[in-house]
Amino acid sequence: MKTPPNSYVIIFGYDYSPAGGGLVVTDSTGSGNAFYLPPARIAPFETQQISFYTGQAFHPFIHHVDLTNNEVLQQWTNPAPPGNQSTQFYKTYFRINNTPIARNTYIISNSDVAITVGLIDRVELNQASAIPVTNKTPNSLTYGGSAATPNVESIFSSNLANPLNFVQPSLEDFLDYGLGGLPGNAQDQCFAAPDQVDGLIEPSSYIQAQFNLTAREQAASNYFLNVHYALYTNTTPEQLG
Repeated sequence: MKTPPNSYVIIFGYDYSPAGGGLVVTDSTGSGNAFYLPPARIAPFETQQISFYTGQAFHPFIHHVDLTNNEVLQQWTNPAPPGNQSTQFYKTYFRINNTPIARNTYIISNSDVAITVGLIDRVELNQASAIPVTNKTPNSLTYGGSAATPNVESIFSSNLANPLNFVQPSLEDFLDYGLGGLPGNAQDQCFAAPDQVDGLIEPSSYIQAQFNLTAREQAASNYFLNVHYALYTNTTPEQLG
């Protein structure tokens, strides 16, 4: 997004149509009420990230995108000896629900804004720990002193030379709660960085690699982002900067 000299923009929100619409992935391991994960090829579409970089600030937004699926009971006849044996199995059809997502924001910038969209496939657990009782985590009202061991450190984009370590509840609390020393590149914000292996995956190239060029050229398979913003042709007011 271009910002002319002596001007600034305010981004009020966006409408996002997720990538992956129009794609159908089948899986034959379904068995009624059994537990199973979606096929690996379609799983990255379930988590999609939109981020805005203004030169002074970085604003990531992660969305979970629903999958719709239906199971169809099919029958297969095996002609091999002893011959003509019928086998029933479930075939599951997975589709991306690409209903547009609306999000309100308030992002101000007096420089050009880079907008990045991508898919997230993996989040790696690095530490799960019990939260102690403190003045901020009382027993019974929070997880302080409970038997729960939430994820207190998760790694995004671990294939990078300097992977992103998301710690919670915050950088300061991580130390206050005695959860150990802060890991390298610790972040309060949860986001993935561009990396086609296990970080932020560019949607159109992923669609081409997994589903062929024809799918990449299908409009329904691509994401669409409509940004709501206002351009002001004067210098940034100090109270907004």
